[in-house]
Amino acid sequence: MPNDCLEKVISSDHKKTSLGWEKLQDIALGIAKGIDYLHQGCDQRILHFDIKPHNILLDKNFIPKISDFGLAKLCSKEQSIVSMTAARGTVGYIAPEVFSRNFGNVSHKSDVYSFGMLLLEMVGGRKKNIDVRTEENSEVYFPEWIYNRLNREEVNNNEVEEGGDAKIVKKLTIVGLWCIQWYPGDRPSMKAVVQMLEGDGKTLAMPPNPFSTTSQSITRGNMGGRHFSSVLEIISETD
Repeated sequence: MPNDCLEKVISSDHKKTSLGWEKLQDIALGIAKGIDYLHQGCDQRILHFDIKPHNILLDKNFIPKISDFGLAKLCSKEQSIVSMTAARGTVGYIAPEVFSRNFGNVSHKSDVYSFGMLLLEMVGGRKKNIDVRTEENSEVYFPEWIYNRLNREEVNNNEVEEGGDAKIVKKLTIVGLWCIQWYPGDRPSMKAVVQMLEGDGKTLAMPPNPFSTTSQSITRGNMGGRHFSSVLEIISETD
């Protein structure tokens, strides 16, 4: 594709600035519609399992094309659970349930999680343009940082040039945070994601905090009224 892939765009300050946030929003919406088509528009549901910026190609008009179906699985639309004997995908974008059944069953919602991480990476630009500080100078987890920032209603509008752009950034962030909820049942469908991205963002509510129990120092936690153990059952790597 003439404009390479989304990863190159969001990792380049120059290209990100020249495209503008409206175009980035169009790209995000196009990806969401593409995944929704894979999940609902085909005779069989197609689960991609490797949604990430590297696998989103951009044509001459920056219209996104989902690529690399090497890890994809087919299932019927009535089939809500997918059997899987090995974790698949790219670290950083893989849904928790793909690693451990403690978080739920693998389904089309696993792609929703990956898309949410993609959205947050679009917003964060790998943290290059955002002043992220931690008290102990440790590596910060950007999705958790941006959730806390939004929750305090301290979104930094200086990251974008215009007020309209700030609204787009906030909308993309909130939608991304809904998509990366730890439990599949708490994530929206891709159809709902498309509707959220098409809206003006004014009615979008903040999602529950998916990071409140992710500290390595705890052994048990509660998420959405459900308990889970931090001792995860790792899926066999033989497929």
